[in-house]
Parts: sequence; structure tokens; C-alpha cells
Amino acid sequence: MLWLEGLEIVQGDFRLAADLTVPKGARVAVIGPSGAGKSTLLGAVAGFVPEARGRIVWNGKAMGAGSPAQRPVSILFQDNNLFPHLTAFQNVGLGLRPSLRLSQDERGQVEAALTRVGLGGLGTRRPAELSGGQQGRVALARVLLRARPLLLLDEPFAALGPALKSDMLRLVAEICAETGATLLMVTHDIADARTIADQTLLVADGRVTGPFATEGLLADPPPALRDYLG
Repeated sequence: MLWLEGLEIVQGDFRLAADLTVPKGARVAVIGPSGAGKSTLLGAVAGFVPEARGRIVWNGKAMGAGSPAQRPVSILFQDNNLFPHLTAFQNVGLGLRPSLRLSQDERGQVEAALTRVGLGGLGTRRPAELSGGQQGRVALARVLLRARPLLLLDEPFAALGPALKSDMLRLVAEICAETGATLLMVTHDIADARTIADQTLLVADGRVTGPFATEGLLADPPPALRDYLG
């Protein structure tokens, strides 16, 4: 279980508070108006944004001052966080060893992860030689290899077309089902929330509330969300 216990994030004049729990293995959308703090929330869980007050607790253990690398978290950003000078194989291999000094068994794991996301045989290509969807699959392969129990998505598929985005969301759902990962996914597309997340966190007016049943929240949204949805 993920517990945001009396959490408060302060960045200049910006404040965001949360006191809630997310069940282990849940797939949760994070929605709300632009600038409300959705990405900031994910950044705090990942360890990139410090907490002013409160705690972030995973399975009964406070994450504390642990660096992002020490947290049980994988995060995907809009740019997929790939290194342009490295091949797809090397970008995925970073999920196992930052030094890329991989054993034969580890190299097999990387190849298997690339095959799992439909990129078998493309490991020697660099990001610039891949389509946007293929780049996203490289990032997902790295997540699959890391096998962290918390998966955070900060709109990594926002620039993709509807069909390709649907395919990527299906892959994410399959990875979560296989690994039991807990998913928090920031999205501005309500269709995405309906597709993959049966629960939703609402970020608005300086607070994170929920999780709510996604369909129930969208059927009867509070004023802040209603204004955002239009």
C-alpha cells in the first residue's frame, strides 16, 4: 500500500497537500487542471521533489530521504528519458546496471525484455532511428526489467496517435498485471483514465483527493474537475 501521510509539498508560493492511501496493485489515474501539481506529486513519490511535511510510506516503510535510485519506483516521462547516444539495448540495460557491464545472463534478460515489448532484433538502433512508439517501448522494456513495485507515468504517450497510444496503454496494463505493480498515471485525456485506471486521484485547489472510482468521479465531477472538463 502507498500511503501519503499528512504530505505537504511547498515550492515558493505553490503548496500541495495529500493524506490518502492507494491499494497495492491498483491502477490509478492522476487528473486535474493544468498547473495543479500532478507532475509534482509524481516527482515527490519518485524522490525528485522534497516533502515539506509528512511522509510517503510504501508497504509500511517510510521512503524518507532516500534518493530516487533507492526508491521502489520506476518513472516514465514524456520524453521517455532515453539517452540518444546509447542503443535501445543499452538504454534498457541501464535498468539492470548503470555501468552496462552486463553478464551473459543479464544480456539475455535485456533481449527478452525487448522482445516482450515487440522490439526483438532492434536492440542496436539508437533512439533517433526509432519511431515515437518504438522509443516508448524501449522505456517500457527498461521498466519491465527493473521490476519495481511502483510505476509512475507522467504522460509518456501524450504525443502519440490514438491507435498507438491505446497499444502502449495495453502494454502497460499487461506489465502491471504480470508484475503486480501499482500504477499512478498522470493524464489529461479522460479516455486514457477510463481505459487503464479503475481508480482516480484528483489534484485541484492545492490538494490531492481520492482515490475515487473513475467512472463515478467522471459521471459526477466536483466543480474544479467540471470546470476543467468543460
